[in-house]
Amino acid sequence: METIKEWSFKLKLVRTKRGAILHVIELDKNHFFIEQNPLKDSKYGYAYRKIKAKFPEFYMFWEIKNNRYTGRLLAGAILEKKEVDEFITDVLQSEEFKKYEEVLEQIEHGQETEQDK
Repeated sequence: METIKEWSFKLKLVRTKRGAILHVIELDKNHFFIEQNPLKDSKYGYAYRKIKAKFPEFYMFWEIKNNRYTGRLLAGAILEKKEVDEFITDVLQSEEFKKYEEVLEQIEHGQETEQDK
């Protein structure tokens, strides 16, 4: 294996003003990724709590550059294949997924959905 580029970073554990303990990946003085706050009362906070309940080793980090959210997200986990297989199977068989599957199929074929009208 040949190294093409190398980055140095710090991994920190911080406590927010509200008491949440979060991971921060600091790339530079004004560039870092901060873990989603699972205690935050928002759709991402709620979703993160749900995902972490099923997959405790899952992490989601928001990119902050020059004191602004970039809109980019770093997410990942180290899981056993059987855990992911079970989760994917559950998602694929859910009625909610089937709804999205139809929308994607209609968009790919250039068809207008009821929601578009």
